[in-house]
Amino acid sequence: MKHTIAILVEDLPGVMARVAGLFTRRGFNINSIAVGHSETPGISRMTIIVNGDEKVLEQVMKQLNKLVDVVRVRDIPAENIIERELVLVRVHVDSLAVRSEIIQLVEIFKAKVVFVERNTMTIEMSGDEEKINGFLNLLKPFGIKEIVRTGTIAINKNSKNGLK
Repeated sequence: MKHTIAILVEDLPGVMARVAGLFTRRGFNINSIAVGHSETPGISRMTIIVNGDEKVLEQVMKQLNKLVDVVRVRDIPAENIIERELVLVRVHVDSLAVRSEIIQLVEIFKAKVVFVERNTMTIEMSGDEEKINGFLNLLKPFGIKEIVRTGTIAINKNSKNGLK
């Protein structure tokens, strides 16, 4: 089962390595990890996606809370989550007709063309994993040259259950 863990950590060198090391030592695979500054100076927010049962989740959360640089840890329940991911994708374009087809897909998925070259287009899109995967599947026949994904970021829909 997929779990989304939100962690507030001190913004210090080596914190991400210590958190990732905890998962490694426990034999848990991280499906996605994203880190960025939070609303509080000196504090970063990590979003980690892992698979495992409730026992695995409980064990990971207890171990995370023991790390010195960790301020707060929360599991965001699936029913209360807003998730997004950003993707940049470079796709092959060999004619005006293909370019037009791709632009139609971009509009349907509310994506954005961010760079155009003679034989490629680079597109930016954000959304949940399902939306991004659907978009990428429709672009595959055109010839995807490169994909860069950020990993999932998430927030609890309910402000009372945030990390503060």
